[in-house]
Amino acid sequence: MTYFVLLLVSIFLALLAFISLYRAYRGPTPADRVVAINVISTKVTVLIAILALLTEQDAFVDVALVYSMMGFIATVSVSKYLEKGKLF
Repeated sequence: MTYFVLLLVSIFLALLAFISLYRAYRGPTPADRVVAINVISTKVTVLIAILALLTEQDAFVDVALVYSMMGFIATVSVSKYLEKGKLF
Protein backbone atom coordinates (compact mmCIF):
# COMPACT_ATOMS: atom_id res chain seq x y z
CA MET A 1 0.00 0.00 0.00
CA THR A 2 2.72 2.49 0.96
CA TYR A 3 4.66 1.62 -2.19
CA PHE A 4 1.61 2.42 -4.34
CA VAL A 5 1.01 5.76 -2.60
CA LEU A 6 4.64 6.80 -2.97
CA LEU A 7 4.54 5.84 -6.63
CA LEU A 8 1.43 7.96 -7.21
CA VAL A 9 2.98 10.91 -5.38
CA SER A 10 6.12 10.56 -7.51
CA ILE A 11 4.13 10.61 -10.73
CA PHE A 12 2.15 13.62 -9.55
CA LEU A 13 5.32 15.52 -8.60
CA ALA A 14 6.90 14.70 -11.96
CA LEU A 15 3.86 16.11 -13.76
CA LEU A 16 4.01 19.26 -11.64
CA ALA A 17 7.70 19.60 -12.46
CA PHE A 18 6.85 19.61 -16.16
CA ILE A 19 4.28 22.33 -15.56
CA SER A 20 6.97 24.34 -13.80
CA LEU A 21 9.28 23.70 -16.73
CA TYR A 22 6.69 25.30 -18.99
CA ARG A 23 6.61 28.33 -16.68
CA ALA A 24 10.40 28.52 -16.77
CA TYR A 25 10.28 28.53 -20.56
CA ARG A 26 7.40 30.98 -20.96
CA GLY A 27 7.89 33.11 -17.85
CA PRO A 28 7.26 36.74 -18.67
CA THR A 29 10.03 37.97 -16.38
CA PRO A 30 13.40 36.56 -15.38
CA ALA A 31 12.23 36.44 -11.76
CA ASP A 32 9.40 34.09 -12.76
CA ARG A 33 11.92 31.86 -14.47
CA VAL A 34 14.15 31.76 -11.39
CA VAL A 35 11.22 30.81 -9.18
CA ALA A 36 10.15 28.09 -11.62
CA ILE A 37 13.65 26.62 -11.70
CA ASN A 38 13.74 26.68 -7.90
CA VAL A 39 10.41 24.84 -7.78
CA ILE A 40 11.75 22.21 -10.19
CA SER A 41 14.85 21.80 -8.04
CA THR A 42 12.71 21.29 -4.94
CA LYS A 43 10.49 18.74 -6.68
CA VAL A 44 13.50 16.78 -7.94
CA THR A 45 14.92 16.77 -4.41
CA VAL A 46 11.68 15.30 -3.07
CA LEU A 47 11.60 12.74 -5.89
CA ILE A 48 15.13 11.63 -4.99
CA ALA A 49 14.08 11.30 -1.34
CA ILE A 50 11.06 9.21 -2.35
CA LEU A 51 13.34 7.06 -4.49
CA ALA A 52 15.52 6.56 -1.42
CA LEU A 53 12.47 5.32 0.49
CA LEU A 54 11.34 3.01 -2.28
CA THR A 55 14.74 1.42 -2.88
CA GLU A 56 15.89 1.56 0.76
CA GLN A 57 19.18 3.14 -0.30
CA ASP A 58 20.39 5.63 2.30
CA ALA A 59 22.94 7.11 -0.10
CA PHE A 60 20.14 8.72 -2.10
CA VAL A 61 19.28 10.91 0.89
CA ASP A 62 22.81 12.35 0.75
CA VAL A 63 22.38 12.95 -2.98
CA ALA A 64 19.09 14.73 -2.31
CA LEU A 65 20.73 16.98 0.29
CA VAL A 66 23.60 17.91 -2.03
CA TYR A 67 21.17 18.55 -4.89
CA SER A 68 19.09 20.76 -2.63
CA MET A 69 22.12 22.81 -1.60
CA MET A 70 23.19 23.20 -5.23
CA GLY A 71 19.70 24.39 -6.16
CA PHE A 72 19.72 26.92 -3.34
CA ILE A 73 23.13 28.29 -4.30
CA ALA A 74 22.10 28.53 -7.95
CA THR A 75 18.91 30.38 -7.05
CA VAL A 76 20.73 32.86 -4.84
CA SER A 77 23.43 33.40 -7.49
CA VAL A 78 20.99 34.02 -10.32
CA SER A 79 18.86 36.29 -8.13
CA LYS A 80 21.92 38.34 -7.19
CA TYR A 81 22.94 38.54 -10.84
CA LEU A 82 19.46 39.72 -11.86
CA GLU A 83 19.41 42.35 -9.13
CA LYS A 84 22.93 43.78 -9.38
CA GLY A 85 24.12 42.69 -12.82
CA LYS A 86 27.20 40.94 -11.45
CA LEU A 87 27.97 38.02 -9.16
CA PHE A 88 30.91 39.40 -7.18
